[in-house]
Amino acid sequence: MKKEQVLARLKEDCLVAVVRAKNLEQGEKVIDSIVAGGINFIEICMTVDEGSPIDLIANMVEKYKDNDKVVIGAGTVLDPETARMAIMAGANYVVSPGLNLETIKMCNRYRVPMLPGVMTPTEAITAMEAGCDVIKIFPGNIVGPAAISSFKGPLPQGEFMPSGGVDVDNVDKWIKAGAYAVGTGSSLTKGANTGDFAAVTAKAQEFVAAVAAARAK
Repeated sequence: MKKEQVLARLKEDCLVAVVRAKNLEQGEKVIDSIVAGGINFIEICMTVDEGSPIDLIANMVEKYKDNDKVVIGAGTVLDPETARMAIMAGANYVVSPGLNLETIKMCNRYRVPMLPGVMTPTEAITAMEAGCDVIKIFPGNIVGPAAISSFKGPLPQGEFMPSGGVDVDNVDKWIKAGAYAVGTGSSLTKGANTGDFAAVTAKAQEFVAAVAAARAK
């Protein structure tokens, strides 16, 4: 999928599921449950306890290759080496908790969207100057939805995606504040901790409904 297509789809879907798994088997079950609930953007974090998260990316890219709705990306990418491995495994976008210019450069080389984590206007400007189209506000729970308007005051041309602390009860506030998209993890996948994957699907459906309702207002 071309970079422009990924970014357009991200804006359209507006919802990214952040997946942290204990192992590859659990990761696959969580992803299947999320997709069943209607969330199509999957961010597979580089923090799988057992097994390689790169393998999980490759497996999910292969599994969903005939489903053009599902977009697999890599999260918690801290360096360009990991970014390249993820891209070679089929990741369509790369997300990081921080700002690393070499990682951005690597993703630009392959024309893959890179969403770096920022907390300050200086970091946001640096990311924009490096060619990032959408910037991740992380951790979102520290600053809250008002951060979007605060960033967009001096940087109206910026596009921002909060992640961290986004849940069904506050996702509408982030959307109304002008978020390009939102990322959600622990509140979405909590059921997987006890093997209740049906709860993950149900929560995904709640998120999809909440985002749709917020965008309709």
